[in-house]
Amino acid sequence: MAQARTNPWLVLVVLTTGFFMILLDTTIVNVAIPAMSAGLNATLDEILWVLNAYILVYAVLLITAGRLGDLFGQRNLFAIGLAVFTLASALCGLAQNSWELVAARIVQGVGGALLTPQTLAILTSIFPPERRGAAFGIWGGVAGLATIAGPTLGGAIITYID
Repeated sequence: MAQARTNPWLVLVVLTTGFFMILLDTTIVNVAIPAMSAGLNATLDEILWVLNAYILVYAVLLITAGRLGDLFGQRNLFAIGLAVFTLASALCGLAQNSWELVAARIVQGVGGALLTPQTLAILTSIFPPERRGAAFGIWGGVAGLATIAGPTLGGAIITYID
């Protein structure tokens, strides 16, 4: 029986959407420091942990997460990472104090780390060598866009929704 081929460009959209969320989260909270500090009655040190907990856990776990993808499947780890990140994002919104928020951000970092290396592994497996440069270029462009969009979206949320 012939196996149906998945359109790699559609897979790229799914992968880069998840990756966009992960990277967006590294910068989106930066502009919310004053609002978080006031809303959670938190010290600057506590707020800095909110910012740093995510990126610290994310960075430390990337290599391990890549290996876990090799062992248990990139698609599985991508889905688990996305689910963990999404659940942790909801927990961030429900946090009642700075330490609950730090804990949720740590879990977000775990989810982000599980997801990120799988995006490149999957792209490598679904794109033929002659198309990988374009796919990786889009992946890299999404990384840059997410990093730039974070403060802009964070500012808009604080200004218009808070």
